[in-house]
Amino acid sequence: MSINDVFGATIIIPHVLRDLLTPDSQRVIRYMDCVVQAFCVHFHASASHTVLMIMAFDRYVAICNPLRYATIMTHRMVLVLSVWAWVIPLPLVGILIGLSVRLSRCRVNIVHFSCNNASLFKLSCESVLINNIYGLGYTVVLLGSSIGSVTLTYLRIAMVCLRSKNKTLNRKALQTCATHLAVYAILLVSGFIIIILHRFPQLASHRKVASVMLHVVLPALNALIYGLQIKEVRQRVMALFRKSKVASMDAK
Repeated sequence: MSINDVFGATIIIPHVLRDLLTPDSQRVIRYMDCVVQAFCVHFHASASHTVLMIMAFDRYVAICNPLRYATIMTHRMVLVLSVWAWVIPLPLVGILIGLSVRLSRCRVNIVHFSCNNASLFKLSCESVLINNIYGLGYTVVLLGSSIGSVTLTYLRIAMVCLRSKNKTLNRKALQTCATHLAVYAILLVSGFIIIILHRFPQLASHRKVASVMLHVVLPALNALIYGLQIKEVRQRVMALFRKSKVASMDAK
């Protein structure tokens, strides 16, 4: 997740910062650079779903089969799941962007703050029926598998917690799952908003806010949420706050 977050932020943040310091008339990007950025944007979003699916499975094994966790989640299994999370989106996104690149172009303006698949095929005056059909299928497969696996996993976890009389186990399960669900909910809502708002060009500014949530805010939240779960990191952060508080009191 950390690698994917760094990858996603690197795609968007430098581009956005450059545009903030550039007049509107000088904000240009070469077509092939736009294609590469669109591929990376969709790959980052797709990999975010597959990584969170794997994390949901990890939590299921840890909570529902704690005694078998070490047997199931071996180094080999973790490696296989990690490779799967990165490899599966590659052909899906490659075909998605390839269908847009094949189209001829008759326009030059991109209304979005970064390049994506919709921005690419909107540059063409040709029929984009195939693009829309594949894009819909791609979205259904990705979101369907993501929502289905996460929902099923957490239903099983909820059943185990309801049957369990161990309050400590339930508290730890809630603490572990709440952060994952919060991150997943933000990812899902941002993605749905972006997809829906692409159908309404007059709401381009709202779509930009949702994209910032997905590609900038979410990676920062991931680092904050999962970083503070690590005891050593949490202690260091608390120590820094105490030092700053003492320094401010001494200054007064």
